Amino acid sequence: MNIKALLGKDPRTQLMRKNMAVSALLKIWTGVIYLALVPLTLRCLGTYHNGIWLTISAMLMWIDNLDIGLGNGLRNQLAIHLAHGDRKQAQQVVTSTFFMLIMIIVPVALITVGMTYSLDIFSFMNVDPALSPDLRHAVATALLFVCATFIFKFIGNFYMGLQLPAASNFIIALGQTLVLLATIVAWLMGCHSLVVIAAINTCSPLLIYLLAYPYTFHNRYPDLRPKASAFSWKQTKGLFTLGVKFFVIQMAGLVLFAAGSLLISRLFTPEAVNPFQICYRYFSIPLMFFNIISAPIWSATTDAYARNEEQWIRDCRRRMDSLLLFFPLVLILMIAISQPVYHIWLQDQVKIPFLLNVLMAVYIYLIMYSLSYCYFLNGIGALTLQLIFTTLAALALIPLTLLLHHWMGNIYSVVIAMIIVNTPGLTANHVQFYRIINHKARGIWLQ
Repeated sequence: MNIKALLGKDPRTQLMRKNMAVSALLKIWTGVIYLALVPLTLRCLGTYHNGIWLTISAMLMWIDNLDIGLGNGLRNQLAIHLAHGDRKQAQQVVTSTFFMLIMIIVPVALITVGMTYSLDIFSFMNVDPALSPDLRHAVATALLFVCATFIFKFIGNFYMGLQLPAASNFIIALGQTLVLLATIVAWLMGCHSLVVIAAINTCSPLLIYLLAYPYTFHNRYPDLRPKASAFSWKQTKGLFTLGVKFFVIQMAGLVLFAAGSLLISRLFTPEAVNPFQICYRYFSIPLMFFNIISAPIWSATTDAYARNEEQWIRDCRRRMDSLLLFFPLVLILMIAISQPVYHIWLQDQVKIPFLLNVLMAVYIYLIMYSLSYCYFLNGIGALTLQLIFTTLAALALIPLTLLLHHWMGNIYSVVIAMIIVNTPGLTANHVQFYRIINHKARGIWLQ
């Protein structure tokens, strides 16, 4: 398929094309690391402790997204101010975001680390204390590094707002490369503790962000560097107005994914998390490539909508529809070759049932199709319906999973529940986009 043919020739689309090309290379490398870490971490920890780590990492995503939507608010507001040529307000948005992130995460870090040592975390995760006595230290270590990363990862949103997602992907790729190298060293040195793996996976990205900060705001964009004098409560209010919607959507989305691992751990054992997470990683490969192509659309849509260039949005949506016809073929092929791939990749350390592959492929395509509309709607700032449907889906997931588990008694119930609760949101996204772009949206459909 010729991706270039799907894009136009205007400057905005040319910038998207360049970012797609660079992002593709970076995402391929990140994807290779993503896959290589699975058997390597399994060898370091074994299936039981690896399942624990996968559950911890899923839970850490909650902390990573506690920015109340400020990161995505920054992304949209920065794109709007730069489209209007107002770099002073752009700096105020960057500064306000940075300092608000610090204000949010400091108490969160103190509370969550305190809870780790005061609550019965073993019972919560269904972990045997005799088999994993260092669980509290592993969780606390990971929490501290993730909380520190929480502040500086806004740099990625900053580049997104500049319509330079390739720069954000480069930072992520460097962080994951460091994770891989450090994990290899730990394996060769025989450091196979849960604490070591937790530290490696959470400290490595932080180091890269700490290096990216001076390069970004002292070398490349000094006029947009966060300064205390540029902090603006007015800008903060604007960020929160949009950001709170993004935050609720993010948190509800986390429930829809992170709860899956926790439910499996509690309903079965930590070992049962391995097939679910590994299957998801395998089928997220086409989702990764889809995001390479579609992620730049978000900020580009914000720019186009601010300039009243709606025809560009219509043309881009039409090309997106053509692209979505390609991915079902890829997923079907991945299902067909899944068992030999798992055999080579995992060396039979973990068995993945065939039906789990089919269900995960359906779930991934549903998410892909829904995201294809979300990127446009996020760029426009039409978030209310996403907020409602994602929240309802999150609230329905756990009781529906428990009900299906009562009938089925296996991990398929989790994926089936995820498919069912996400379907209404996809339909709403589809209808809302076409109502807005055809000027038929009123009330909540336009918000």
